[in-house]
Amino acid sequence: MTRKSVSKPRKLAVVVFNLGGPDSPEAIRPFLLNLFSDPAILRIPNPLRWIAARVITARRTATTLGIYEKVGGGSTILPATIQQAEALKQEIRETAEQVEVFVFMRYWHPFVKDTVSRIVRFDPGRIVLLPLYPQFSTTTTGTSIKAFREEARKQGLAAPQDVVCCYPAHHGFLNATATNIRKLLDEARQHGPPRLLLSAHALPQRTINAGDPYQWQVELTSAAIVETLGITGLDWVTCYQSRVGPVQWIGPSTEDEVRRAGADGRPVVVAPIAFVSEHVETLVEIDMELRHVADETGVPFFTRCPTVAVDCGFIRGLGDLVRAAIGNAGVASDIGARRCPMRFGGTCPNTKHVDSAVPRCGTALLSSRGDRVQVQEGAKAKRKPEAVDSTRP
Repeated sequence: MTRKSVSKPRKLAVVVFNLGGPDSPEAIRPFLLNLFSDPAILRIPNPLRWIAARVITARRTATTLGIYEKVGGGSTILPATIQQAEALKQEIRETAEQVEVFVFMRYWHPFVKDTVSRIVRFDPGRIVLLPLYPQFSTTTTGTSIKAFREEARKQGLAAPQDVVCCYPAHHGFLNATATNIRKLLDEARQHGPPRLLLSAHALPQRTINAGDPYQWQVELTSAAIVETLGITGLDWVTCYQSRVGPVQWIGPSTEDEVRRAGADGRPVVVAPIAFVSEHVETLVEIDMELRHVADETGVPFFTRCPTVAVDCGFIRGLGDLVRAAIGNAGVASDIGARRCPMRFGGTCPNTKHVDSAVPRCGTALLSSRGDRVQVQEGAKAKRKPEAVDSTRP
């Protein structure tokens, strides 16, 4: 994002947000009900959604309780987010005479209603909304921004809002992630040529088919990480975890890729690329469940990169995003201009500089299987003749 010459606000409110998680066993059922009652998650009309949300919650509560018991009975996401907010406040303290960083969670405490009330009392001259999701999706950043704007209108919060919609290839996120990966690849090489699994949360295929840009942005992140690593012949794949329910999900699945690595006798490094803090998807699903799969299938070495959390480079990068957003009076990506090709026009919230955005996104990317491709707006990716060597079969 390009820096602008704007006057320093007297009071700046930066709002960071994430999905949230139950803070106790008793909170699991209402948390799930909030999640599945969101039309961005369960895309069927009421009253069917009202009924379905209760049926799914009843079926999922016991399983979810068992998952959270493995991390002490409650989610770690809020404490981790508060740490990130505190670090960010120190990073951006020069951006206004008075800076506060507020936190809200979409489906559990602190709810958006309570956070907006705190912001109203703070009475800022400007607000910056900053997702803790690097890649945009209507199911995460989109629904959270919508909820914040609706609540701000209800409570009369009139300060101008600058929105960061996504940062799938921002230097702070990329460099922190690549540093973590590089260390563990060196360790894995002691057990053979390693395979790098760049793992993101899955979405139903129907959500992508409806125009959600999430998968496109995830694969942009993967390509940018691999380019940042700069390792010739790196064996890598983009894959997707946390797939539940009898619907078609985007893939390949992370579990299937762990099994394939076992069959190939490859050591595995898993790098979470859509999570910026530790929670059950990393601490339980990868560290416990996928490690068990790796042991069962003969993976000679299995390890996971930590999330970027409060890495100094990542926090500086978030600070850069905030500084660049101040005064936009709209929506901007990590490059300012729109990241997504125009085929995502109905769901991407960024309408700035559309004509110049596609070249700035980078037209020569790497596919999820490590081949160099030519990305064209509104068209499927095509292989370039000069394919990059890859040890992936």
